[in-house]
Amino acid sequence: MRVCSLHFHSGKPSYEMLENHPDWTPSLRLGHNDVKETDVARYQRQVKRRTQHLERPPAQDHQQQLPSPAQDHQQQLPSPAQDHQQQPPSPAQDHQQQPPTPAQDHQQQPPSPAQDHQQQLPSPAQDHQQQLPSPAQEHQQQLPSPAQEHQQQLPSPAQEHQQQLPSPAQDMECGHCTSRRYVVNNLLEENRELKRELDEYRMNENFLSGDDNTVKYYTGLPNFALFQTLLLTLTPYLPQGRMKKLSPFQLLLLTLMRLRLDLPIQHLSHLFRVHRTTIADAFHHTLGVMYAQLCPLVHWPSRECLLTSMPHQFVESFGKNVAAIVDCFEVFIEKPSNVLARAQTFSQYKHANTMKYLIVITPQGVISFISNGWGGRTSDKHITEQSGFLNKLLPGDIVLADRGFNIRESVGMMCAEVKIPTFTRGRAQLEAKDVEETRAITHLRIHVERVIGVVRNKFKFLHSTVPVHMLVKCEGENLMPLDKIVTVCCALTNMCKSVV
Repeated sequence: MRVCSLHFHSGKPSYEMLENHPDWTPSLRLGHNDVKETDVARYQRQVKRRTQHLERPPAQDHQQQLPSPAQDHQQQLPSPAQDHQQQPPSPAQDHQQQPPTPAQDHQQQPPSPAQDHQQQLPSPAQDHQQQLPSPAQEHQQQLPSPAQEHQQQLPSPAQEHQQQLPSPAQDMECGHCTSRRYVVNNLLEENRELKRELDEYRMNENFLSGDDNTVKYYTGLPNFALFQTLLLTLTPYLPQGRMKKLSPFQLLLLTLMRLRLDLPIQHLSHLFRVHRTTIADAFHHTLGVMYAQLCPLVHWPSRECLLTSMPHQFVESFGKNVAAIVDCFEVFIEKPSNVLARAQTFSQYKHANTMKYLIVITPQGVISFISNGWGGRTSDKHITEQSGFLNKLLPGDIVLADRGFNIRESVGMMCAEVKIPTFTRGRAQLEAKDVEETRAITHLRIHVERVIGVVRNKFKFLHSTVPVHMLVKCEGENLMPLDKIVTVCCALTNMCKSVV
């Protein structure tokens, strides 16, 4: 059975005979508390004590083999008794050492039994001399020399050198540990760097954090805090079950990137590393959630709100009754295969197939109304009368419009008034009053064109040619996907700073 190295202190099991070693059995990260974690420091202390105990007898043998300086001096310098015994022999002794006489030869014959008994049994003096040592020897045995005391108190130089300097095996092991630690640290640093680079390409939560310029480029929102607020609002409603491969952050990011940069589905599939059908489904589902949650941002304000923050330019020209500025813009679409649909969507103004939308802003520059899409052939008057915009007017409201909006009668039926530039048809010159009024209307009505430009430039999807499948009404709804896209773009524009 294989055991992971993370369960051992040294990364691998110890030798099987070292039963006291901390790594004899795995004890780390076992997932339970039944087995107590072993202590490496305790085992090292035991090994150190055992090593000191084993190294002590060889040191004593060395002490016995190598005598101390006092013992050397004692062996070199004999005692006075030994000097007296080792003096030159006397004449009598020399005479005794001369060649033996015949009588001496006779004396050197085999000894008698009495002599044998005398040689076997020593004399009483010799017994006393062998049993009782001399006083110098007793003093030498009882009191150790100062060198021996110093040698017993202080460890030998060999022991000190052995304790201070590690063995060659320990030096080699420390070198291996240092090199391995250096390699491990380099690998960890490289791993962290690769993870950081991978996070930048994964399009996850770290992709936009802390960089407002990146947020503005990819989403159109001014800062990351606003993006986080939008994400927290939409997360409970996003389709997380069916889109397991994409997080809520990625669902919102890819939808905004498609609207903002008009990126193809295939390119988004490559960026988020999922199949293109997954990206297409995620875009449509997220778009539906955004339309349902952000649609209230495009609302008609009350008259009290308009009067509270009315710009002074409108007050000076038309008083405090200006409620709306209206205009239409068109989005290019692919040429339908159906002849009737092709005729209904062809625009004489753009000379192409388009979808037309009525947009209404307040004097403060906030989009307050956006209609559903109509074919490019439809007139502005028809869209204004059929879109439900007139139902939001109150008696006394003033509406600023372009010359193409011939809606004076329709607005008058709601007890409101419409201001359009004066026609010059059939006139050689306008009156001074008409000139001033036309100049004021044109000067203030330009704000709606600026808002339209912001919406189209912020979200490049409205600049491109929309495919025909975006014009098919959603199942169970009276809306096209393009209608939802235009409404979401207007709502996101209202979340940004106004142009007025």
